[in-house]
Amino acid sequence: MSTPTAPVTPERIMQFAWGYAPTLAIEAALQHRVFDILDESPKTLDEIVMASGASERGLRAILNALVGLDFLRRDGDKYTLAPESEAFLVSTKPSFQGGMFKHTSKQLLPNWLQLNEIVRTGEPARSVNAEDDGSEFFKAFVHDIFPLSYPAAQVLAGHLALGSREGTVRVLDIAAGSGVWSIALTQSAPNVLATAFDWEGVLPATQAMVGRFGLLERYTFLPGDLNTTPFGDGYDVATLGHILHSEGAENSKALLKKTFEALKAGGTISIAEFLVNEERTGPPGSLIFAVNMLVNTKNGDTFSFEEIAAWLTAAGFVDVRTLDAPGPSPLVLATKP
Repeated sequence: MSTPTAPVTPERIMQFAWGYAPTLAIEAALQHRVFDILDESPKTLDEIVMASGASERGLRAILNALVGLDFLRRDGDKYTLAPESEAFLVSTKPSFQGGMFKHTSKQLLPNWLQLNEIVRTGEPARSVNAEDDGSEFFKAFVHDIFPLSYPAAQVLAGHLALGSREGTVRVLDIAAGSGVWSIALTQSAPNVLATAFDWEGVLPATQAMVGRFGLLERYTFLPGDLNTTPFGDGYDVATLGHILHSEGAENSKALLKKTFEALKAGGTISIAEFLVNEERTGPPGSLIFAVNMLVNTKNGDTFSFEEIAAWLTAAGFVDVRTLDAPGPSPLVLATKP
């Protein structure tokens, strides 16, 4: 006896048609401090209205929507945080990841709304990997996305165990942004000195975050362009934290060769990326991020481990490998022989 085939319904299509709604509802809750207010204690709608200053009608709608999405819970007339929100959406906690929602609504969505035309022409809404546009784009949100990479950077620091090495260890943080990768490595051992490389317009944001961690005296800040400014040489570790996807294949190949030349023999490169599988059939998040690169860069894309490994090998690296770490994909590591 054959198993009946489940009927095809439009339910999943309708969910995607409203796919923008959870993002904007969470951001509205963040903007009106809902998660911070509920972190103090469970509260009624009236109490949240009083604490936030937002309207009763507006809050009722988004609070109930967030209950339906399981970002909030309700017991009687009191709302409380779900565990996920308590961990990641309270702005006073180091694990806070709500800054990504502001970045999405203020910087990404206006560009994505041009997607029909971008697909027709192949030209992005903006090119964030060009300095005149990119400096403003990145300095506005690098602090907000620091928590996204910090756990992975700490795993990298533990794996490299730089404190067990004799003498000074030099780290090159390429396109440093918030400095998250070099901050974790510098925190891990007193013998680590870091060079943060980025556009001149972004480095003040890097300096501010490094200063927040009390590490300024162990840093050098090097302004310049990825393609034209020399990195120097003699580094023990070089990090490329979510950079290749904005550069595209050809620029990435050249950047990996340039990084190879900046490392000393035995040096390690660490790459963080949104990896896709070799067939480009998944994972969905990395495939969607490739569309984000279509929207926001001239040549950006997402790549597979196999592609990046081939580029690293061509640049002269050996022992290309992965390191499991929190984030969208494992880190890709390789060694200069």
